[in-house]
Amino acid sequence: MSFAGSRVLVLGAEGQVGSELCRQLGDAALPAARVDVDLARTESIESEISRLGPDAVVNAAAYTKVDLAEKESDKCWAINAHAVEALASACRRRGIPLLHFSTDYVFGSHQPRTDPWTEDETPSPQSVYAKSKLAGEKLALAWERGIVVRTCGLYGQRIQLPQSNFVDTMLRLGRERPVLRVVADQICTPSACVDVVTAALFLLSRRHFGLYHIVNAGQTSWFKFAQTIMRLAGIPTPIEPITTAEYG
Repeated sequence: MSFAGSRVLVLGAEGQVGSELCRQLGDAALPAARVDVDLARTESIESEISRLGPDAVVNAAAYTKVDLAEKESDKCWAINAHAVEALASACRRRGIPLLHFSTDYVFGSHQPRTDPWTEDETPSPQSVYAKSKLAGEKLALAWERGIVVRTCGLYGQRIQLPQSNFVDTMLRLGRERPVLRVVADQICTPSACVDVVTAALFLLSRRHFGLYHIVNAGQTSWFKFAQTIMRLAGIPTPIEPITTAEYG
């Protein structure tokens, strides 16, 4: 897989997915952080794409404050849906691909299941965040050269740390608190950014347009994931299992 001679605009370049995209793309990456493109302003999107003239656009940026989105719904929709519509329109006018990252939250269920969600299953988003992400998917796929990648439980390194992923949070809390309480009745697939990005860029390089689920193999609960993180890090902090209802 090579993007030699290409110019790929990466939105959300400061995040864990964006920074991994830039690392793997190398000289082909055109990194754009929040200070470069304000996704809440569609005119900012068109201006940056016109200025840079990329051969493809990858959107790894999103409003991800799931709980706060219930109060900041306008901002959440602006970034997760309206901005994606503007990106798709800009890419359509130039005839270039758009790769957009989404989430398993669009399925809206926290009921334990051991079989994976498939691309042809019907989403049922329950929160403002999830509904906005599903809308963004549809807007990205309205462009025939759109690729949407749903993923889950991401963890990885990043250039900056405006937010924390689950691994970051567990390591921090494990050193700060005498005991941790972690949800044990939600099943997920922890997925390394390096693997998800490698697969997503493969789809982009081969022009495999459409909707895809990309995660690592296997499944576990957040509780068991936390136990493994503490064991590998050598942190002896005890962890107690709780239910989603107890977590609130």
